[in-house]
Amino acid sequence: MGNRLTKIYTRTGDKGETGMATGERVAKDSAIMHAQGDIDELNSLLGLLACKLEGELCLDVKAVQNDLFDLGGELSCAMSLIKQDRIDWLEQKLDQLNEDLPALKEFILPGGGEAASVCHLARAVCRRAERTLVMANREVDINPRLLAYINRLSDLLFVMSRFITRQQGEAEVYWQSCRIQEK
Repeated sequence: MGNRLTKIYTRTGDKGETGMATGERVAKDSAIMHAQGDIDELNSLLGLLACKLEGELCLDVKAVQNDLFDLGGELSCAMSLIKQDRIDWLEQKLDQLNEDLPALKEFILPGGGEAASVCHLARAVCRRAERTLVMANREVDINPRLLAYINRLSDLLFVMSRFITRQQGEAEVYWQSCRIQEK
């Protein structure tokens, strides 16, 4: 890391702008800043999830946290940090975790225990981050791998929530239609 922050506040953002790593100033409510905020929120939720996991799953979540930091850095620096091998890794993890899960026959509601619920929440925030990345891509050119990464990550978080539910001996929560047949 080049320059270390010795002072956290700079007062340069007091008028609604913030500095990118490139030196460019952008509005704090720009699409690119919304995307960075959603990525940061997702990373924070994954930190909470990691606290509730052990072993390989915990290490996997921490690896994703590092990737998300790179993803945010790429948005700020306009340089390519997310490589195809990280997307491939997500797909391998997806296949690995999904291998022994029962086939889906019904929609699953968020739940299945505390850790799985946090994972579902992270999945929902991940999908929001994807939407804001798509919006930001209309304003600035975003590396297409970022969009692929975040799309695969939401899939992984869904499968991971199912895996965690099963691993922790909880039951999946299935959607029940409001149109239950009357007696």
